Amino acid sequence: FSLGDARRPLHETAVLVEDIVHTQLINLLQQAAEVSQMRGARVVSAEDLLFLMRKDKKKLRRLLKYMFFRDYKSKIVKGIEEDDLLEDKFNSNNTNKRQKLAQDFLNSIDQTGELLAIFEDDEIDDVHHVLLLFCQRAERQTRAMDSVQYAEFCESRQLSFSKKASKFRDWLDCSSMEIKPNAVAMEILAYLAYETVAQLVDLALLVKQDMAPKAGDPFSHAISATFIQYHNSTEPHLLGQSTSVKTSLDSPENTPPPTPTPPASAGQQHLGKTPSGALGNGGIGQDSTKSKQRKRKKSTAACGMEAQSDAIQPSHIREAIRRYGHKIGPLSPFTVRNNRAIKSYIYN
Repeated sequence: FSLGDARRPLHETAVLVEDIVHTQLINLLQQAAEVSQMRGARVVSAEDLLFLMRKDKKKLRRLLKYMFFRDYKSKIVKGIEEDDLLEDKFNSNNTNKRQKLAQDFLNSIDQTGELLAIFEDDEIDDVHHVLLLFCQRAERQTRAMDSVQYAEFCESRQLSFSKKASKFRDWLDCSSMEIKPNAVAMEILAYLAYETVAQLVDLALLVKQDMAPKAGDPFSHAISATFIQYHNSTEPHLLGQSTSVKTSLDSPENTPPPTPTPPASAGQQHLGKTPSGALGNGGIGQDSTKSKQRKRKKSTAACGMEAQSDAIQPSHIREAIRRYGHKIGPLSPFTVRNNRAIKSYIYN
């Protein structure tokens, strides 16, 4: 919800995203364990994950920013003075332990100076640009919210994988590994899990935006035929759910009740003419209660259909994965690439 999806996301979409994130983290953890075994370590540490991410400068920069703020957060919680926070973050005696660990390791493997340049670059980079885009989208998303909805939105923004460390370890099945990750490595894995979910939602929102009909768009015919196939063949259980909701709305059983009989104040002679069903089955009060229940059911069904149409569909996630694994070019719609990792998410 806080990343841009509807207020009530689809369960099928959440299960698909969970499966993708879980598979990616398991693969990353296995590769990190292999790196740790090659260097003769007993645990998977932050150095192993940094080594695997050394070629992706943008993601490495964001990870270093995260480690920097984690150190500052731990210092603030411990009650450190403000003057210590303003000291040089690299050269002082109160150097952040996570930041120092990353800097020492990157210094040991950096032969060209490209990795160490990330620490010295204080200009507006891609990290600030991405954060600015997130803030702008959150601002647009909260414009029409009331106080209750905004409180729910703020609460959802505070969720992370690192708050439930034990459950996160069990989810990754760390107990079955011979070389287990340490605490700092688990923090990095939790951060990468959150970033993976955010990136999947971003790509799915772009796919959803591309599929929105645009009048007079000359490039509408260039939409991926693969996604059109997924979009037209929506999941059968979703179609069945929408059909049942529509049938219940149009059925005569949900029509409003007839006009009630005159009230008792009209005279005692009217009581004898009152239909037996009105008094024997609860009278006017029960009819009004039934009508309120029917109205609630109608409003709930309408809200469910509206949330379902606004929420990210599993087909959006599959198309986002397909696009992420394909290079963009003028001939990309006519090129066939056999990518088993991508196909496993699309066709299974």
